[in-house]
Amino acid sequence: MDRRHAVRGVTATVLCIGGMDSSGGAGLLRDAEAVAKAGAAVRVAVTAVTAQDDRAVTALHPVPPDVVSVQIAAAGRVSAVKTGMLCNAGIVEAIAKALPPAPLIIDPVIAASSGRALLDDEGIDRMLSQLLPRAVLLTPNLPELNLLGRHIGLPEGAEDACVAALIRRGCGAVLVKGGHGPARPVVEDRLYLPDQPPIAFPSPRIAVALRGTGCFLASAIAAHLAAGRDLTGAVDAARAQSQRRFETAAA
Repeated sequence: MDRRHAVRGVTATVLCIGGMDSSGGAGLLRDAEAVAKAGAAVRVAVTAVTAQDDRAVTALHPVPPDVVSVQIAAAGRVSAVKTGMLCNAGIVEAIAKALPPAPLIIDPVIAASSGRALLDDEGIDRMLSQLLPRAVLLTPNLPELNLLGRHIGLPEGAEDACVAALIRRGCGAVLVKGGHGPARPVVEDRLYLPDQPPIAFPSPRIAVALRGTGCFLASAIAAHLAAGRDLTGAVDAARAQSQRRFETAAA
């Protein structure tokens, strides 16, 4: 067995908590793909069933919070946890109570690419108060960071101030994804750690539109953390994995 994919002799296993996207473009199916490509095993807990395609979310059915809790318990021992779509405050609270003792990566899925809300305001409050202090990493894109900043009373575009506020609330680190930034030849993601300058991760921009990129990246990071990499190494490896996906789509 490859030692990078084992922790104390046990195959690295990631629990992905999130929604089912009927199109397969995002959500748990994309999570599972990323985890498998990183060489880890996956367990899932479904928070919602959706009907959607590249244009819109046409139906959304949240799973009862107690059923989410039972799914998490049934996953057993895991090496890392990644959350995506959380829907509402009740589900967030259930997750917070049931979380296993493993590194937590939060992908703050607040709205679909088409604009439909996927986490209500009370759910954002609970995520910030009950899950964020337990997270080793939060992975917002620029629109998600602006939404979180607005929620805590900061102006749009105040990246440094928003990240600092999130870290003060207990988050271990924040990876700000730059793909929604200005259309420049290079995309830059920035990893913010407490009391350090941000670490820049540049890569060539590839002119391909893919859904589920945030799901894929956060789940890949979780898998590499589960396999024993440190946070910076996990981010670097996951970004390389994500970049290969773009290159394949463009070929």
